[in-house]
Amino acid sequence: MKFPSAPRALAVAVICVPVLLAACGGNDNKAAAQAAPPPPKVAVLTIAPQPVTLSTELAGRTAPYLVAEVRPQVSGIVEERLFDEGARVKAGQTLYRIDSATYEAELASAKAGLAKADANVATARLKAQRFDELVGINAVSRQARDDATAALKQAEADVATAKAAVRAAQINVDYTRVSAPISGQAGRSSVTPGALVTANQAATMVTVQQLDPIYVDIQRASSELLALQRDFAAGRLKRVAGDKAGVKLVLEDRSEYPLAGTLQFAETTVDPGTGNVTLRAVFPNPNHTLLPGMYVNAVLEEGVSEHAILAPQAAVMRDPKGNATALLLGEDGKVQQRELKVERAVGDQWLVTDGLAAGDRLILDGLQKLRPGMAAEVAEPAAKAATAPPAPTAAEPAKPTAAEPAKPTAAK
Repeated sequence: MKFPSAPRALAVAVICVPVLLAACGGNDNKAAAQAAPPPPKVAVLTIAPQPVTLSTELAGRTAPYLVAEVRPQVSGIVEERLFDEGARVKAGQTLYRIDSATYEAELASAKAGLAKADANVATARLKAQRFDELVGINAVSRQARDDATAALKQAEADVATAKAAVRAAQINVDYTRVSAPISGQAGRSSVTPGALVTANQAATMVTVQQLDPIYVDIQRASSELLALQRDFAAGRLKRVAGDKAGVKLVLEDRSEYPLAGTLQFAETTVDPGTGNVTLRAVFPNPNHTLLPGMYVNAVLEEGVSEHAILAPQAAVMRDPKGNATALLLGEDGKVQQRELKVERAVGDQWLVTDGLAAGDRLILDGLQKLRPGMAAEVAEPAAKAATAPPAPTAAEPAKPTAAEPAKPTAAK
């Protein structure tokens, strides 16, 4: 048996060692590649400016459209109440009847005085006419004729005075029937039949309020109004179409009032105690859902921002200093952190005034697992994922698709 020479054996060993090392190195690279996790897939939102109608929610309080505090204008005993408390009354409807006997007697006396004055006028007129004829033939003196003329004029003045007295007495008789000055809802009566009332007393007999429509008085800081005026002047906001801004209401139970109102006017003075300006809006109230004195929140339309940038609130975080931040996916596929300046909430989104621009890709989910500088990939939309072929089950091997031909099985 022949053995290879020493030099030839050494050469074979030298050739085998690199082959074995290469095989071992290849296995290590494959293991490392399998151990490294793939870049996380994230959902992104591409930022695009859009027109947004901005609104603000302010505290307000309801007030009746018209209020009439009914008081007696003559003194007397209340004989009858002619309405139901809480019922709707019409303008001119009689609410109370006051004893009118004294005032009717005064009216009769005034009418008698008027009749007497009329009779005196007739006598004075005839006398003045006769003296006018007699003075022409010098049967009476001119002085007598002038005295007769003056007596006639005095009698006519007495008639005018008597007529005024009759009118005043008639007014007092009419005032014994206390009527509603406006149409509306009657409140609680403060007097009952048999009560004594006096003319122009401080206490009201009943209050009538018109509730449809109804006012809502809104308080707003004067500094906010100044900022709003600057935004309009700078062109950042455009006024809502129409002469009057629209207003919506949120009731005390956080339900939304179904009917919209309009802003009527703003006070021209600032309350020195609070620094607020009162805005008044008017709302239809056919079912009397809104009652005077209710606290409500008014959603007031301020203007339209033509190029507003909105970001979902779930995608915006706060750093330890309280600054708003967001994670974006850059063009290089790396995660970036950016500080934002948010102005207000618009529904479930933030209105961003600085930090985002058109075309930025805002990351929406998995924010706790991402760090700036990490690589990430855009996840496929849910619609595309739904059309992907189903994954194979353990009982049935995967069938080849058109994009992936069947692989040959290894020969046994």
